[in-house]
Amino acid sequence: MVTIDIDGVQYRVKEGESLLPTCLELGLDLPYFCWHPALGSVGACRQCAVVQYRDPADNRGRLVMACMTPVTDGLRVSLQAEAARQFRRDNIELLMINHPHDCPVCEEGGECHLQDMTLMSGHTVRRYRGRKRTHKNQYLGPFINHEMNRCIACYRCVRFYDDYAGGRDLQVFGIHNNVYFGRFEDGALENEFSGNLAEVCPTGVFTDRTFSAHYTRKWDLQTAPSVCVHCGLGCNTAPGERYGELRRIVNRYNGEINGYFLCDRGRFGYGFVNSPERILQPRLYGRPDLTTEAAEQHFRSWLNGGAIGIGSPRASLEANFALRSRVGQENFYLGLDDAEHSLLEAIADLLREGGIRSPSLRETEQSDAVLILGEDLTHSAPRLALSLRQAVRNAAFDRARSVNIPPWLDKPVREQQIDYRSPLYVASVCATSLDDAAEAVYRGAPEDVARLGFAVAHQIDPRAPAPADLSEAMQALAERIGKSLSQAQRPLVVSGTACHSLAVIEAAYNVAKALPAKDTGLVFTVPECNSLGLVLMGGKRLRHAFERIREAGHVIILENDLYRRAPKEEVDAFLQAGQQVAVIDCLSSMTSEKAALVLPAATFAESDGTLVNSEGRAQRFFQIYPAPEPVRSSWQWLSSGRKDLSFDTLTAACAETFPELAAIIRAAPGADFTVDGMKIPRQPHRYSGRTAMRAHVKVSESQRPADPETPFAFSMEGATADVPAALEPVVWAPGWNSNQAVNKFQDEIGGHLRGGDYGVRLIEAAGGGDWFREIPEPFKPESGRWRLLLLPHIFGSEELSRRSPPIGERAPNPGVLLSRTDAETLGIAPGDRIEMHSVSDASVLVLPVRIEPAFPEGCVGLTAGLPETLGFRPFEKVTLKKNTEEASR
Repeated sequence: MVTIDIDGVQYRVKEGESLLPTCLELGLDLPYFCWHPALGSVGACRQCAVVQYRDPADNRGRLVMACMTPVTDGLRVSLQAEAARQFRRDNIELLMINHPHDCPVCEEGGECHLQDMTLMSGHTVRRYRGRKRTHKNQYLGPFINHEMNRCIACYRCVRFYDDYAGGRDLQVFGIHNNVYFGRFEDGALENEFSGNLAEVCPTGVFTDRTFSAHYTRKWDLQTAPSVCVHCGLGCNTAPGERYGELRRIVNRYNGEINGYFLCDRGRFGYGFVNSPERILQPRLYGRPDLTTEAAEQHFRSWLNGGAIGIGSPRASLEANFALRSRVGQENFYLGLDDAEHSLLEAIADLLREGGIRSPSLRETEQSDAVLILGEDLTHSAPRLALSLRQAVRNAAFDRARSVNIPPWLDKPVREQQIDYRSPLYVASVCATSLDDAAEAVYRGAPEDVARLGFAVAHQIDPRAPAPADLSEAMQALAERIGKSLSQAQRPLVVSGTACHSLAVIEAAYNVAKALPAKDTGLVFTVPECNSLGLVLMGGKRLRHAFERIREAGHVIILENDLYRRAPKEEVDAFLQAGQQVAVIDCLSSMTSEKAALVLPAATFAESDGTLVNSEGRAQRFFQIYPAPEPVRSSWQWLSSGRKDLSFDTLTAACAETFPELAAIIRAAPGADFTVDGMKIPRQPHRYSGRTAMRAHVKVSESQRPADPETPFAFSMEGATADVPAALEPVVWAPGWNSNQAVNKFQDEIGGHLRGGDYGVRLIEAAGGGDWFREIPEPFKPESGRWRLLLLPHIFGSEELSRRSPPIGERAPNPGVLLSRTDAETLGIAPGDRIEMHSVSDASVLVLPVRIEPAFPEGCVGLTAGLPETLGFRPFEKVTLKKNTEEASR
């Protein structure tokens, strides 16, 4: 710590940091544009000017940029000196010369960083009356709008998109006063994190295209803390609602998980909440006039008469526990694909008893050597992929420090990255988006990926079992990977369920166990938002439910489409054998279409619940707005007839039943939490139109809905001061209307939220497992048959986001992935259509072919989760032949 003097006041601060974030941490307002906490300093905008003095006798000083000035002991600066203030006013006036001043119609209006900084700088009168420069805007796809005339050339967009996220199709064109940020030609931005441009851009150049379709000012959106439901990472989000409709999702800062950024699926996948495929009324076969009361009574009679219950990895802990409580432990089934059930149980056991810690996303960014086994992270766990792209830079940071370059000085550090990169190794079945950042990549069937992992473990620790008959190339690669990981101080091994291989998971554990470093990390990705929580709760396998159906009769299916979990013929037989089948879900599905009773469930935006992410962190999502009648939360349908049961008592009962889940009651405050006796308002203090919103229905203002289940109120009245940072519905501070206001809620810039980040870890490293010794034989192609591999895709595989129209536009067309050798054997060229026949049943697909040279021979790839591919299972044997009928047309 050192002492610095700012405007005559002395402060104790950390040495070596940049002056700009230091000022922000101290609560001092200093305008900026190009600087971003995650991107470092480049000094491009010249807006954070301050006056620096040599010593107490110096009363003239000199202008310096705070973002480029290191904090040293005895530093003396002034933010309020007239020279600095005048420079900032003049500079922003120049930046604004070509700006169109279209705040009333700009989607960024009211939460615009440019507006905030303009007012903060004191630039309030526009003197320029000349002709403004104009640009042609581009179509950038279904996620992002482009209005280039608003640009002030801060360079944040390309620094994030190209340097931070690894994008390649957004560039800078032109020079001086005519720079242009866009693509070479119109077209969708290809990077999976492009939506962050809407928050990274300090003006309205890049805005949320999905929000523009039903635009509302930020201050008129009702908001509450929430958790992303589209993968197992548990990123924090801030959804916004108006007129009973979910309007958008923005990033909600969590210092341990997602930090400042979300993937595009998490940001734009919310469209399913407003989907026409929503189930909004109860349905009973043969009863078109069914009332809610009759549906509830009918459902209650089924529950009381005995039934089996099938849970869901996309339903909250409370909903699954409510189902388990009603049907009994012996009648509760997890509702997972059988292979996935085994993989998730293995992962849960390793997290509990393997003795190796599963790091948070923030901690993965500190890794100095990484091995990815069997995962294409950009598609299975996107935000983790972004974190590992940053981990590659750690060697450059270390090198920069050794030559006295501060880590926040972005350009010189990136120059070091040319020669110094932390090693990243990717072993997967097909090409991944992280390959460009990897030191080496390996392609192979899941057995061969596992064998490489076992070989690496043996290379590190000879006590680990070694695979036999390794090729010279694989042995050399294993030695190379083992050496890099052994020399690292914070090595990380990443694997998961996407490869559908238990051997790959076991190999990943062996590698992590073999490593000598104390800070070794082991991350397992899981497919859905509560996959790990469901397995920690425990239950029987889905195939056992199929076997019991004739004796059980009644079936309750919770937020689950069984056709995604088991072969079609098995699900058909199960649903037909069930005397009465009830489905509680928010979206229509093949399963709900065949149910006798369908009950409308609330989505995450209309309900409360607790989810457990892949790290083992329990987090609670809160209702954003009341569910429309007669829609209810799943746990409320399952608690029908129990008037005394509240959400908090259900959570407490779940915590008491499962010791491993005991800490979930600390994941978030209960409904009795208040600040000075007041609840926390979901609506900002400027929320407008409350009386007029429903004037076409009723002239007088309706009573605000009550919320007895959470600390929040459906109102703009309530506690706005002294609210814990983790519970703030929206980030706002005087003078800071954009999301840059998050600096007012952090204990340090880019650090943790004041009072702690959201959620509570349920699992910490304990025990220590033995080596896994069953090593698979090398994969050998079978003549005339191919092994089917189901590959996840960020914009097509996940069940909920795929119902969002913008995501649907980016979803891949169904196709078959083949190696070049197999394609030549079959006489197939790219774009030809191929017939794929399942060996085990009559399933047939006719799809175009995409050829990937390094794809393993003897395997065929399909995108998982697409409607066309649901009839096929992982590792299934299929036959292939060229579709000559299509070719002859």
